[in-house]
Amino acid sequence: MDSLSNIIEGPETKKEASQKNKKRRWREIEAIQEKYRLRKELQELDYFTDSIAVNELDF
Repeated sequence: MDSLSNIIEGPETKKEASQKNKKRRWREIEAIQEKYRLRKELQELDYFTDSIAVNELDF
């Protein structure tokens, strides 16, 4: 079935594949950056001083 779909749709070119990989990679990078921004903001607010450490939070 896979080969049939490749014949009908055409194989994905390397350029298209690399474009998708780049976009996915940038989304991952942006998510990591957002996690660090949030962690920094919570530390600046000093919201979790008594009950829980910021490092213990799972973002």
